[in-house]
Amino acid sequence: MSSPERDRPWVMRTYAGHSSAAASNALYRRNLDKGQTGLSVAFDLPTQTGYDPDHPLARGEVGKVGVPISHIGDMRALFDGIPLTAMNTSMTINATAMWLLALYQVVAEEQAIAAGLDPATAVRALAGTTQNDIIKEYLSRGTYVFPPGPSMRLLTDVVTYTVRAIPKWNPTNVCSYHLQEAGATPVQEIAYAMSTAIAVLDQVRDSGVVPPEEFGEVVARISFFVNAGVRFVEEMCKMRAFVALWEELTSERYAVADPKQRRFRYGVQVNSLGLTEAQPENNVQRIVLEMLAVTLSKGARARAVQLPAWNEALGLPRPWDQQWSLRIQQVLAYESDLLEYDDLFAGSPVVESKVAELVAGAKAEMARIADLGGAVAAVESGYMKSALVASHARRRGRIEAGEDIIVGVNKFETTEPNPLTADLGTAIQTVDAGVEAAAAEAVRAWRAARDADPAKRDRAVAALAALKEAAAGSGSLMPASLECVRAEVTTGEWAGALREVFGEFRAPTGVSGSVGVADSGEELLAVRARVRDLESELGEKLRLLVGKPGLDGHSNGAEQIAVRARDAGFEVIYQGIRLTPEQIVAAAVAEDVHLVGVSILSGSHMELVPEILRGLAEAEAGDIPVVVGGIIPEADAAALRELGVAAVFTPKDFGLNEIMARFVDIIRESRISAPVA
Repeated sequence: MSSPERDRPWVMRTYAGHSSAAASNALYRRNLDKGQTGLSVAFDLPTQTGYDPDHPLARGEVGKVGVPISHIGDMRALFDGIPLTAMNTSMTINATAMWLLALYQVVAEEQAIAAGLDPATAVRALAGTTQNDIIKEYLSRGTYVFPPGPSMRLLTDVVTYTVRAIPKWNPTNVCSYHLQEAGATPVQEIAYAMSTAIAVLDQVRDSGVVPPEEFGEVVARISFFVNAGVRFVEEMCKMRAFVALWEELTSERYAVADPKQRRFRYGVQVNSLGLTEAQPENNVQRIVLEMLAVTLSKGARARAVQLPAWNEALGLPRPWDQQWSLRIQQVLAYESDLLEYDDLFAGSPVVESKVAELVAGAKAEMARIADLGGAVAAVESGYMKSALVASHARRRGRIEAGEDIIVGVNKFETTEPNPLTADLGTAIQTVDAGVEAAAAEAVRAWRAARDADPAKRDRAVAALAALKEAAAGSGSLMPASLECVRAEVTTGEWAGALREVFGEFRAPTGVSGSVGVADSGEELLAVRARVRDLESELGEKLRLLVGKPGLDGHSNGAEQIAVRARDAGFEVIYQGIRLTPEQIVAAAVAEDVHLVGVSILSGSHMELVPEILRGLAEAEAGDIPVVVGGIIPEADAAALRELGVAAVFTPKDFGLNEIMARFVDIIRESRISAPVA
């Protein structure tokens, strides 16, 4: 009996990169040998925000959440021995997407020349994606650099360049993934992503660079990067709603006649928001269920999938953990019969009803955004950010109230000892402490060697001058960026030149305009009473400073702490992301706060928190207690407490009212010097 005909599996990736280009290259080679069919590159925060490893703002962040790429030499090392014309590479990069694409192109050209091939032909063969969705950076992920106007110009230049020069490339990957991580409901996720796509396509169309008869080629290269939560039936319907809306949008608004160009093309990483530190073994079944949402439905199946690892709520996954996630995909694709059948849900009244409900809700929200002036205007006004913060606050409230059950967290909490985490020191991968110093020294050496050659120095200076001139004008910035790559300019120099012309931007935090959980029950009322009692004793309002030091832009946790603290009666000072330790200390002193709460999720806590403690001591404010929240291994938490941190909170501390009560205890102990009975 012959085997049934099977669909081709989706592209299988793992999101990877850390420490250095050489270390990440070795990891990529191992993953490809294990059957991974595409690469997904994680860049570190300095690379994502346009700083070299030796910049003061890069302190503690180099090589932590991705690979540092400072110049063409690093990009060569990252892809050494990996033929780019045969690879499908996804790069999670946004504000500096043009720069990383230029680096990637030049490496491909060099590989072709070394092989005796035509470099232009090699570039046209490149396949992959630059994430390059700057709008969601203002809403959720926080690695924006420039104001919305210049950022949209950079994005548009990449789109118009690739549609001709790199026709197989996806120049932007509209990301609803990070919106869900920031608390978006399925309706918000669809509506905000579609509104972003409209903003991009309208700007490309209105630029006049692409003739109307070729605009379908632009639409065909717009891809999406989505999230899939554990409510996998609703998530599967969400993907079908995405498909239906994209079909309508591309055919009616943009008059794209070719059905292939209207196809909704998306990749997915399933939900990281729902990964738990408590009983982390449960994350495996969560990941499997979430993957089903984007693979079961043939009519709305993902074209690429990357899965988190079971232990990502604990820290950086090891190669073995990433292998486990890859094997989950391979078992479904190759052992099951999923790919042998047509669409399983066509004609289902349950599915059709849910899809119609999601489409209607998304259209209503898209109309609201359009009335505000579109996605960019809705970012600048703070509307979308406030809505996400409010949605996340409501989600947290449901979890605390037990309305949403999280197994192992707010129900079924008893557990046997976990052999996977018996030795936490080996359950996650750590980045060598010397990585940052080595990267900083390497980039200094790169610049020194370049500038020691007068011809190279002059070329780099001229390239940066041409980049600034182009930025001040209205033409494409891609040619000037490619020349900067070839002139051995660094990431920090490229971004610094554009900062001089475009300036920088601080997005609305969404905290002041969000709705918290003012009526969430007796626990919050009890905390409010305790706040009022302590204020009466001290004769002043309790003031909390929530600070996000370093380059970590994942602000969801900090925002929820700020909103709940405000609801509990604290006066809250929250200035948003990317603050230096010096700025946090200055704000604590100027606002005369009673407590400083520091949020760090990037792994830089052991570098940045001691700087805050030292700064407070030097400012004669060492009596202000400091608490820290983030993904912090217990050994590091113990070290921070030894340094004087009053408390450390990790994802297992999900009860925000309990955290607020602990804040009151800590302030009382510091101001009255008497523990609570």
